[in-house]
Amino acid sequence: MTTVTFCSEGSRIVGFEVKGHSGYAPQGEDIVCAAVTSAVRLTECAINDVLGLEAAVKVREKDASITLKLPSSLGQTNESTCQALLTALMVHFVQLAEEYPDYISVLEV
Repeated sequence: MTTVTFCSEGSRIVGFEVKGHSGYAPQGEDIVCAAVTSAVRLTECAINDVLGLEAAVKVREKDASITLKLPSSLGQTNESTCQALLTALMVHFVQLAEEYPDYISVLEV
């Protein structure tokens, strides 16, 4: 199962961790893992490559995990954009978890 954990400080989403393979299908055929990977890559690309914000990203192939943590001070426009991106990512994963409850779970801490 893939577990997605969103980390918040007050009302601010500060980052997330995605861990594990969904197990929906064999590697290369797993649509749940593909959806998760694509959404994470798009979000990280928007934050780091498009906005240039240098969020901390760690990938650990050993336990199939990726974490992203926003910088603490972004300025009002970048903060608003990042919150929209991370909220959209959370909504996407919640909807995916509703459709595939045995393969993905979403937590908030």
